[in-house]
Amino acid sequence: MTPPRDEDSLGGRLRRYAQVTTAVGGVAARAVGGRVIGGGVDSGRLGAELRQALGGIKGPLMKVAQMLATIPDALPADLAQELAQLQAQAPSMGWSFVRRRMAAELGPDWLEKFASFEREASAAASLGQVHRARSLDGRTVACKLQYPDMGSAVEADLRQLALIFAIHRRYDSAVGTDQIHAEISARLREELDYDREARHLAMYREMLAGVSGVEVPAPLPELSTRRLLTMTWLDGTPLLEAAKARPESGNTLAMRMYHAWYIPFHAYGIIHGDPHLGNYTVRPDDTLNLLDFGCVRVFPPSFVRGVIDLYRALLDDDQERAIEAYRTWGFSEITHELVEVLGIWARFVYAPLMEDRVRPIEETNATVYGRTAAQKVHRALRRVGGVTIPREFVYMDRVAIGLGSVFLHLKAAINWYRVFQELIRDFDEATLERRQDDLLRRYGIDVPA
Repeated sequence: MTPPRDEDSLGGRLRRYAQVTTAVGGVAARAVGGRVIGGGVDSGRLGAELRQALGGIKGPLMKVAQMLATIPDALPADLAQELAQLQAQAPSMGWSFVRRRMAAELGPDWLEKFASFEREASAAASLGQVHRARSLDGRTVACKLQYPDMGSAVEADLRQLALIFAIHRRYDSAVGTDQIHAEISARLREELDYDREARHLAMYREMLAGVSGVEVPAPLPELSTRRLLTMTWLDGTPLLEAAKARPESGNTLAMRMYHAWYIPFHAYGIIHGDPHLGNYTVRPDDTLNLLDFGCVRVFPPSFVRGVIDLYRALLDDDQERAIEAYRTWGFSEITHELVEVLGIWARFVYAPLMEDRVRPIEETNATVYGRTAAQKVHRALRRVGGVTIPREFVYMDRVAIGLGSVFLHLKAAINWYRVFQELIRDFDEATLERRQDDLLRRYGIDVPA
């Protein structure tokens, strides 16, 4: 869908280009120039310069930079480490902005549609800010209001992301980034559509209705638009704060997060693509609140089968089955040598599921181990001529690594083998396809391009 003119205008893009290009262009010139004259490129220094340049620019580019830092091999490890330090918290807009935007979305009498509305934002991030309010029927609600001209900012920032990838390709072609850019672009554009996010909320409430200890806000369509999402307010404390106060709850919270992410994936082929620590809070009874549903990925049923097939191939050391799984995922020109290289990373990601015993997640998913595995894969990929990452792989891998990081914080010790076996025990691709088709049709969600 083409965004309305006031969301993506030529003038808006030009203003954003000027703002961001000033920050990124100089870094790009130094990087390319250093390569041309033979001085080489220090990716750690490049990352530090990009972090400094982007640190004062709020909006989608900073969100994308943080995202790239969590996708293994999208960028060199030292560059990704620098970008990971970018802060997503943006300064909130003032009351005059809020009044204008709310009037544009709900009409000049918008304030009369609420029993109360807090002037100060309770949270602010890269694309919008949240205000606490009370509906006329007495419910406490969260009003997520998009910043102005975000359509223009997204399109301009995606152009700059392409520039960053171009810099990357000039000195390292181990991982082709075209599909990574295409996937991030598609999902980020979807995040601008709050009407779609409201449907995601309703859809997730259905998918997780039978999952104990997981809560999803209810959207209020009558108080929502494409750039304003009003939903029920869920009280809770940040996950790490709750885990520190109640360390005995670590396993419970880890299991609830695992079910919240992977039950929808294995039952419907749908996954929440942003396991960021700011996207969930915890209640005193350890109920997990899921808060942000802008980034949701729908996968072909065959992709889900490929995830299970690769797991079984690793268990049985069946290289032919692994090759077929990678082909199902969208990897092309698969050779036995490439499968061996990809298997290094696959064994790292699947490691907690491979043995029938209780195990702390840090046995295999510790940061040092993950960095070592990524570096080993990167060197091997350069040796075999590189690889293009399929689009579907981007968010699936991000979720696996992101959740593993959270489980490390929770110090979870669980028999993940049995948890996963139970999850996939009744998997049937045809059943998933019928279930997915019905769900997407009822909620009006199109399958991502």
